[in-house]
Amino acid sequence: MQNSRPISARRIITWIGALFLLALLPGCNDLTLTNLTPPSLTDNPSRIYTITLRVDEKSHTIVPGSVSPHIIIDGQNIAMQKSRIGSGFYEYDYHLPAGRSELAYYFLVNYEVQFNDRTEPREAYTEVNKVSVVSRYVLTLQANRGPVGARIGVVGYGFTPQDSLYFDGTPVRTIFESTSSLSFFVPPLEPGRNYTVMLSGASGNANVGTFRVDASALSVMPSALTLRTGSVQPLTFSVPNPAPAGGLLLDLTTDVPECVIMAEVIVPAGETSVTVDVQGGRPGSGSLFLKGYETGEVTIPVTVTAN
Repeated sequence: MQNSRPISARRIITWIGALFLLALLPGCNDLTLTNLTPPSLTDNPSRIYTITLRVDEKSHTIVPGSVSPHIIIDGQNIAMQKSRIGSGFYEYDYHLPAGRSELAYYFLVNYEVQFNDRTEPREAYTEVNKVSVVSRYVLTLQANRGPVGARIGVVGYGFTPQDSLYFDGTPVRTIFESTSSLSFFVPPLEPGRNYTVMLSGASGNANVGTFRVDASALSVMPSALTLRTGSVQPLTFSVPNPAPAGGLLLDLTTDVPECVIMAEVIVPAGETSVTVDVQGGRPGSGSLFLKGYETGEVTIPVTVTAN
């Protein structure tokens, strides 16, 4: 019990000293500095980015008109300009050099306080802030649900031909249209559930959103093919609803590619059916497969005989 009192006394003295030092820190109780610049900015052709600071005066001892905010960036001390936003807001337009995608800076504010008949200069400053410039981003999916094979647009900025889209990690067929537009065909995955859509490429990964794969019915006429080598037979696919904008891709696969010769199958936008010619190749037998329809997969038996 006798040893506890000196320890408590030392703690009290330490706390008092800490509070005293805190009160002496420049600008600690006079100003509040708030950085209004987000940690990531969108790339723009001018490569000019506005950095904004808000200064709130908390002490009545601050000399009116003495507050002078500066930004310390790239080793330079630059005065900031008053913003049109309103009183207490300051801005600086920074021109990011070519080849850079990040910047770091902090704010330094000089001001004066008045005590009785004397004026004392002071300063307040912030921690170092870092900002990254994003050269690629996704704005939106043009639709958040659709049947297998539907072509869906993706709008954004900074796309490249090397970009690919993924559904829960599964790659999907992606079409590069422009630096601001991609599209993809809904993959033959389990219908009736949502999938996380990710964009991946040389610039890294970006979350696109979620997409729901809807169930859809499909009929095929004839339901089986019997061909001779070199002969041709039409095959018609019908869907219950008109194909969406961009068309409806029927992603057919086969276990006998040497026996079947046919073009890509796409139901045109606004149509409910498409007919393609299937040509017999080498003799053999197998099937055409179309996933994502009916009970999960449509199977079309194929037999090719020699002439």
